[in-house]
Amino acid sequence: MAMIYISAAMAFVNMASGGAWALVSVAIPRQMVAFLGSMPNFGGYLGGSLALAYAAEAIRVHAVASGWIATPLTQALQEDEDRSRALLQRTPLGRWGRPEDVAQVAAFLCTPAASFMTATVVAVDGGYLAA
Repeated sequence: MAMIYISAAMAFVNMASGGAWALVSVAIPRQMVAFLGSMPNFGGYLGGSLALAYAAEAIRVHAVASGWIATPLTQALQEDEDRSRALLQRTPLGRWGRPEDVAQVAAFLCTPAASFMTATVVAVDGGYLAA
């Protein structure tokens, strides 16, 4: 964890001279549940510390908590009818997410429309964390 922080801090220092920036990391629910509960809470996340440390430099830090996304890495799970059904029953929207579901939220967090947002975790999980 310390190496992630050091690397991120060095990247932020290099970016700080260029104006407003946003860093968006993507995590999966099992990494997020410990501190998210049913509502996003950035305080226990390393990114929250980075967001507070670099806000004065106009660098915004976010995380996207991705749910079960249909990718080649989850293909075997998607094809396992019993396991897939169990996951989708716990997902209120009842479907696998698409990579573009996550990408569109990450892209939004980097736009001027999100310029007053920092230290946020946005769950893109079909309601999985809330269920």
